[in-house]
Amino acid sequence: MSGVILMKDYDVCQVNCIDSEKVDRVTSQLTAQNTLAAAKIFKALSDETRIKIAYALFLEKELCVCDVATIVSASTATASHHLRLLKNLGLAKYRKEGKLVFYSLVDEHVKQLIHLAFEHQKEMESHD
Repeated sequence: MSGVILMKDYDVCQVNCIDSEKVDRVTSQLTAQNTLAAAKIFKALSDETRIKIAYALFLEKELCVCDVATIVSASTATASHHLRLLKNLGLAKYRKEGKLVFYSLVDEHVKQLIHLAFEHQKEMESHD
């Protein structure tokens, strides 16, 4: 098997070669970031129900809990649980109007994240 490169070897460097300048530059920038908080954002959005809710809020700007529950085919308790998690992680906010609670995405950054995720997904599908 001399000279044969297995398919699994194509995505791994064949030699150890480190660019110290790049590593130092990236490491110093990375240590200044709150990577755990950023990871929590993606963890929150990795749940299919929550990404559906976030996309619904992207499309409609604001929805009451009852509307969200209907859209995602869940109980109001389940929808509230997911909305609360999105709120606690800083992705959504709410306002109360009488007996109704309305949720929306917290800012343009979150809206862009949701929009880009779905745009990327469509682009990936078109490459298949």
